[in-house]
Amino acid sequence: MQTMSSRNTNELWSRLASTSDETLPLLGTALLIAQDEYPDLDIAEYERSIAWHADALARRIGAMREPHLQLSELNHYVFFEQGFSGNQGDYYDPRNCYINDVLDRKLGIPITLAVVQIELARRVGVPLEGVSFPGHFLVRMPLDGGLVVMDPFHQGRSIGVDELKQRAKPHLGGHDIDDGDLLTMLEPASHRAILSRMLRNLKGAYVEREQWDKAVRCADRLLRLDPQQADEQRDRGMFYLKLGHRTAAREDLATYLMRKPQCEDAETVRSALIEASGRPQKLH
Repeated sequence: MQTMSSRNTNELWSRLASTSDETLPLLGTALLIAQDEYPDLDIAEYERSIAWHADALARRIGAMREPHLQLSELNHYVFFEQGFSGNQGDYYDPRNCYINDVLDRKLGIPITLAVVQIELARRVGVPLEGVSFPGHFLVRMPLDGGLVVMDPFHQGRSIGVDELKQRAKPHLGGHDIDDGDLLTMLEPASHRAILSRMLRNLKGAYVEREQWDKAVRCADRLLRLDPQQADEQRDRGMFYLKLGHRTAAREDLATYLMRKPQCEDAETVRSALIEASGRPQKLH
């Protein structure tokens, strides 16, 4: 039986599905993700921590009028004074995906470091945005009639057009991309897209460790955040099956096949559904 606390948490997650992208809180929801792993997490404490950093930063850039100087000061504060950096030693450590751990350890992956940057930037009036780029998450800011694109994993280093195209190429079958395609890839990511990518990273880390209970949790949160993500219904069903929760697995896998009857993985999912139903497969 669920405790009142867990019921309240699930209700809060369910309400996020109907929250618009414009009003979906980035930091608050990131902390909600962390609270799943750390039930006693004091969300208000970490919100105060971000507010404290923002106040310190605001005093630095208050008199600055040039956007490029504001951006430079933001990056200097985050990556050099405060020491936030990419965790190159253990990139797939799940702690890199929990924003409280990132704030405590000052280690993260591109997307969680970007959340720190974006949240501080928002509070001090710097128009920094996330970019759900293939491979590593990036950040962008309009500057001098164009865009400056930066890599949070490498201390906010600016990335030029040629390097961006080379970074995208392996994720597009090795094909070259033109400037128009690149601009499309550099469109700003909504808060929902950022949070969904955070959860998928976390899910991947737990799948790698075969921690199916936590992988189920990530897929469930993804579905609560965006019920249209049919692939997450499939994944949650597969994870339930790994845990021996056959009824839940049947429901998810059957729903996935109804939602995507022409899916490429239909045969694999049907086999899993048969296993979840406890029926032996026919011999041919």
